[in-house]
Amino acid sequence: MRMRSFVAGQEAHGDIEFAELALGIDVDLFRGPLGSETDAERAARQDAARDVLADLRAEADAGDEIAGWDALYADALTRTVPFLRAARGYRPGAGEAA
Repeated sequence: MRMRSFVAGQEAHGDIEFAELALGIDVDLFRGPLGSETDAERAARQDAARDVLADLRAEADAGDEIAGWDALYADALTRTVPFLRAARGYRPGAGEAA
């Protein structure tokens, strides 16, 4: 028997969806999709992420502790993008020493 997880009446199918429902943070908005995106899509996503992050920080400055934690989480997600891009482009044995 599989245990089911619900957040605010919605079933979460996996860890990332659980975090999105619980925190209200769209991971792909801040981290970027694991698949490819065009330059225009990336620019639009990053603009939206900056706006959401600015709103979260403003709410945190107004005293909303949860928004402050969400802002920290969202900001940390934005820092994972270079790692994911590097990992996608990594090919074992394809470096200079190979």
